[in-house]
Amino acid sequence: MSCGKSSEKKEADTGHEMHHQKGSSAGGYIDSLNTGLIKEDTLKGSPSRVVMNTVGNAHLHITYHSPGVKGRVIWGGLVPYDQVWVTGAHDATSLQIINPVMIDGRKIESGTYAIFTIPGKQEWVFILNKNYKQHLADDYKAAEDVLRVKVSPLISPMTQRLAYAVSATSDSTGIISMSWEKLKIEVPFSTIK
Repeated sequence: MSCGKSSEKKEADTGHEMHHQKGSSAGGYIDSLNTGLIKEDTLKGSPSRVVMNTVGNAHLHITYHSPGVKGRVIWGGLVPYDQVWVTGAHDATSLQIINPVMIDGRKIESGTYAIFTIPGKQEWVFILNKNYKQHLADDYKAAEDVLRVKVSPLISPMTQRLAYAVSATSDSTGIISMSWEKLKIEVPFSTIK
């Protein structure tokens, strides 16, 4: 998959954050829904999306499926507390990193990883796992984790469809975030020169 072209583009503070939608025009629909331009979610399924950004010398590329709230109870309902969650829908969300980054004081080498989380009422665990080719959390094994970081969930504006972002906060630092319903988690990272 190429990172160079995108039909949808969003400027970040100190870089370019790009959003792709595989297939139809669902990407524009989801962005319009999440920003409130569309009031009711009538899209079926959980379309595949891609978000990416280059921060310093590192490129981060996230591929995920975007489920909708659709009137459901998300936290502690559709997504149970204290269980490993695919943090998306269908296949595991994948994070491809080109050039190593530091997360929570640990060096994460170039490669592709699965993103999982363990949502909690007060605290979440953000996980990077070696096995990025898996369906839901069916084949998840903690022994294949390369990183576990505790993060605090933040209250955020309503996000009808799950959305990831990779945002630059400086020339050498950034944040991986996931927003859905009225919650957001953020994982800071820094690049290695």
